[in-house]
Amino acid sequence: MTRRDIFKNFLSKKEPVEWQEVSFPDIESGLETYKKPWDESAVRHLLRRTQFGAPVAEVEYFKKHSAKKAVAELLNTTSINPAPPVNNYNDDKVTDEQVPPGQTWVNATNNGGMLTGRRIRSFKSWWMMQMITQNRSIHEKMVLFWHNHFATQTATVRHPQFIYQHNLLLRKYALGNFKEMTKAISIDPAMLRYLNGASNTKKAPDENYGRELQELFTIGKGPGSHYTEGDVKAAARVLTGYKIRPLMQDTAFDPQRHDDGDKQFSAFYGNAIIKGRSGKDGENELDDLLNMIFDQHEVAKFICRKLYVFFVYSNITPAIEKSIISPLADLFRKHNYEIKPVLEKLLTSKHFFDMANRGAIIKSPVEFIAGLCREYNVSFPSAQNYLSRYDAFEFMLLRSAYMQQNIGDPPNVAGWQAYYESPAFYKLWVNSDTLPKRNQFSDRMALFGYRTKPGGDFVGVDLIAFAKSLPSPENPDMLIQGSVQYLLGADLPTDQQQFIKTSILLSNLQDMADHYWTNIWTSYVQNPTDENKTIVETKLKQLYKYLMDLPEYQLC
Repeated sequence: MTRRDIFKNFLSKKEPVEWQEVSFPDIESGLETYKKPWDESAVRHLLRRTQFGAPVAEVEYFKKHSAKKAVAELLNTTSINPAPPVNNYNDDKVTDEQVPPGQTWVNATNNGGMLTGRRIRSFKSWWMMQMITQNRSIHEKMVLFWHNHFATQTATVRHPQFIYQHNLLLRKYALGNFKEMTKAISIDPAMLRYLNGASNTKKAPDENYGRELQELFTIGKGPGSHYTEGDVKAAARVLTGYKIRPLMQDTAFDPQRHDDGDKQFSAFYGNAIIKGRSGKDGENELDDLLNMIFDQHEVAKFICRKLYVFFVYSNITPAIEKSIISPLADLFRKHNYEIKPVLEKLLTSKHFFDMANRGAIIKSPVEFIAGLCREYNVSFPSAQNYLSRYDAFEFMLLRSAYMQQNIGDPPNVAGWQAYYESPAFYKLWVNSDTLPKRNQFSDRMALFGYRTKPGGDFVGVDLIAFAKSLPSPENPDMLIQGSVQYLLGADLPTDQQQFIKTSILLSNLQDMADHYWTNIWTSYVQNPTDENKTIVETKLKQLYKYLMDLPEYQLC
């Protein structure tokens, strides 16, 4: 039994099951560079893990590269910010007096009332837009990774501009320096609001951020994490003095609110003392704190474990800790906490491409929805038609939230449980409530699509266009085989593919050879009348509904 077999069995259960950790033989492949076979299977695996889905055109493009060159291109991204979210929310209940329709609100100062909620909805729809329309890059996947790591909740922050600025910060450092990113996060307005940093003063120290900085953001709760409650209190004192300036939409350091006494740390930190600083110099204590924290080897191990779970697999055995995590952590520290070298080493390794690691992750709701839209090349309304465009992406956003991944609002400061809760991890994405909702979404996109409000623009899967993108769609065996390869996270047995062909494409007709489907397809291509189109679409709808309702479609 393989990892993907466990997932398929889990997904096929009609009733909730108790998850138990399953032991597999240790994978012997390590961080040596993977070279071949560089085939469609390997390309799809890389793209599904580093992007949202593996569109046919992307697979064909990267097949012409080597694994090393493909990874280099995926990592060769700049932090150019996309066009900001716009006012798509004016209606009979809300009129934004400061921001005209179709213009961005990110620099507006007239928050309050219903505007706050409307702008947050605009932001979330905009973010879903970025993931579905992403460039050929790992960048959007890393923004999601860091959002889960440095988790904040829009429902708590309640300031649209701060929420947007926080997202830009994640984008800026997505593949940059983790230590610099941590410093920026520590004084970010959204984080200062979310974890009470702006309320942390020398007269009333608040330990919230000082605790999460160590427990969730840097040191973690691994076997080498031995910081103490005293360290939390001392860190909180270091972090006093920061305040938010809403009108300026930034933060500032106020020496009058800062505790300028010496801060004593435990033996875990070598009994370090951060000397108190007064006046404006007090804000430099943050650098002293981060230097002390990042001197601990456990920081690099903690982040490398999280990257491994996100991109490779959830079960980190002692052998993997020794042969994968520790060397990656050493590399991380050698490069002064630059993220890109670690990802490059991991994603070009034999271990990453090991067959046991392919199709062994259950897609998150965002991966499921964005991947479907990208793999089927779903068309969305143009930027000029911004009302319909934002409505379409909000539809996708809400479907993800119904499946228990509401971007912008993870359940708590630790992020979504599926990324850290052992032993279940990814299995937490599917249950008796969410799995039917996944099937309902894929069925709707394939069978009916969605009509935007206003405008009534159609957003759905063009099944004929997708079939045409596959090799030899007139051949029923090739059509099914190509569809399985591009859409499913695991292969289907030959007898199951034969059943699909006979029962769907050949309509269970007795003594009917493959030419039945071939004739249907050829008739449409040669004479694309509405009648011929309906016949072809009916068959394709049955085919792709069946495939996307399979457990294998949930895997990546």
